[in-house]
Amino acid sequence: MAKKLNILMFSGDYDKALAALILANTAKQMDVDVTMFFAFWGLCLLRKEDKTDAEEKSFYEKLFSYMAPKGPEDLPLSKMNFGGIGKAMMLEMMDDNESPKLIDFLNGARKNGVKFYGCKLSMEIMGIGKDELIPEVEVVDAQQYLKDALEADMQLFI
Repeated sequence: MAKKLNILMFSGDYDKALAALILANTAKQMDVDVTMFFAFWGLCLLRKEDKTDAEEKSFYEKLFSYMAPKGPEDLPLSKMNFGGIGKAMMLEMMDDNESPKLIDFLNGARKNGVKFYGCKLSMEIMGIGKDELIPEVEVVDAQQYLKDALEADMQLFI
């Protein structure tokens, strides 16, 4: 029976998303089944950069859609962001070390079969439609997530 890792991605910070996706990809390389459940700010990681469906949104949902980060490279750092200067420094340091970017880890996870779940209630509250997220996302409720998490050998909250 395969081992299983479940990651609840609540953060919308670049560095935290990077850590989560490094762990997800590494687990897949170790033949571990990986599911990631994205709630609230974590959903920003999965947003399509060029897709904002504002037609049927309330005023607040439209405002939120335009203000919230769109996709992995739009996420801020959790500490020392300094209006984006800190993130630019970190990205330059990553380039100096020939490290992959967050988008590379996300695309690797997609290619390697990590299962992506979007929190139904979080999406409703934040006004995010399924079509605004990468196609691999399956929308689930809290009960479906908990069933998956209870079957996992390890759960992480990031």
